[in-house]
Amino acid sequence: MPRQPRLDAPGTLHHVMGRGIEKTKIFREDADREDFLSRLAELCERGFLSAYAWALMANHFHLLVKTRVQPLAKSMRKLLTGYVINFNRRHKRYGHLFQNRYKSIVCEEEPYLLELTRYIHLNPVRAGIVQGMRGLSKYPWAGHSVLVGSVKRDWQDTETVLSYFWHKRGHSISGYEEFVQEGISQGKRPELVGGGLIRSLGGWAQVVSLRRKGIEASSDHRVLGSSEFVENLLSEADEQERKTLRLSSKVLDLESMVKEITEGEGLTESELRSGSRQNKVSKVRRLLCQLAVRKMGYPGAEVARFLGVTTSAVVRAAHSKDLPEIQKYL
Repeated sequence: MPRQPRLDAPGTLHHVMGRGIEKTKIFREDADREDFLSRLAELCERGFLSAYAWALMANHFHLLVKTRVQPLAKSMRKLLTGYVINFNRRHKRYGHLFQNRYKSIVCEEEPYLLELTRYIHLNPVRAGIVQGMRGLSKYPWAGHSVLVGSVKRDWQDTETVLSYFWHKRGHSISGYEEFVQEGISQGKRPELVGGGLIRSLGGWAQVVSLRRKGIEASSDHRVLGSSEFVENLLSEADEQERKTLRLSSKVLDLESMVKEITEGEGLTESELRSGSRQNKVSKVRRLLCQLAVRKMGYPGAEVARFLGVTTSAVVRAAHSKDLPEIQKYL
């Protein structure tokens, strides 16, 4: 059976896992870990991902991230390809490092953002790498130490997780630590990373209960969430794919896209790239950014170079409120 495509869209929460081929260690020394994290940091700082939780183990890693201005696949390709090249160079080896492609699960934020943050950050405790909460709070290779403030990594989004516990930072950290402590006795939690119907419904007890009642529920092995969430996600993914195909059939590259938009909006290409702040020029520039970055997946930096503006300006324009004119080009 062919592999199903990954589900993705801006603002989608993913639990990402990658393992070494044949249980190969993918992190042999601290230099490896720092290299991996520096690449993850760059993706977060450039607005491609928001990272809420992560753990680097000897032969695998876990990430809990939300996509922003580019698809997850593009971010992971940049992260893993660069890492493997440097890893092989450092350790004088050749060939593949990771087992198949990484695994990613689309997750419903409520209640799974907190559940997965706890699950991911307890990996070093379950593996016996650190002892209890005290050891975990000082462990530099998992995001828990960043959340409790003992390690500083500015690229990690700590506010989102801590905001669930209290409005004052000191209280929110203690509330978060208590929440993680309660998870130690829960063990491996296979329903958070298992397959298909079990994962989507939250365990076999839920599956059996619904089947006894004659209730059919939607599930998908790529999704961790309620039946309603699965249905909505798949529907949105289908619609996004149709829009992308429609747009791709009309516009093949950035230059062609610019030509079509400027002609359609009564503007010249030189005016668009002039840096002018006139209302009409700004509006068409914003329209181009929304189509190129959000709908076609172009990197913000590439669009910025083409327009002669900053990457941050392109990112802001791409994720501002949709212009009505965008529908003409979808």
